[in-house]
Amino acid sequence: MSELVRVRPAERAELEVVGRITLLGYAHDGFLTADDNYAGELLDAFSRADNAEVLVAEHNGTVVGTVTFCPPGSSLRELSRPGQGEFRMLAVDPDARGLGAGRALVARCFDRCSELGLTEMVLCSMTEMTAAHALYASFGFVRDPSLDWQPAPGVTLLAFRATV
Repeated sequence: MSELVRVRPAERAELEVVGRITLLGYAHDGFLTADDNYAGELLDAFSRADNAEVLVAEHNGTVVGTVTFCPPGSSLRELSRPGQGEFRMLAVDPDARGLGAGRALVARCFDRCSELGLTEMVLCSMTEMTAAHALYASFGFVRDPSLDWQPAPGVTLLAFRATV
């Protein structure tokens, strides 16, 4: 069904919606608490767009998902090194799941890596994000525990890498 989903750069006028979808996706799956400081970062798609490439998945003219691709030089890169791309904050509106938006967004990140001459892609993910881990595995991502890290006490992010 992914042919029903089109991935493109987010337009500035869509960034508020992008932020809400990102927050909604994380909150719906229980990955945020009421006092979670990360919520503000998830909502702030404007800052992401100033420092990386915010992509959207569109279905029937409606934005249904988003991902932030961090090319070389982006201040939002957390794990990547020279020759690597990275993406963050992959989220799909819970009401639009099953359309292939997440898969289309990840595929576009691989395309961006190829366009930029990058040979590998890395990402980090919460341990609880098992559905996302299955999606990543289907693209050839493998765990790289040497890159795991803790952005806050009690929060461990698992690292994954894939060849482009």
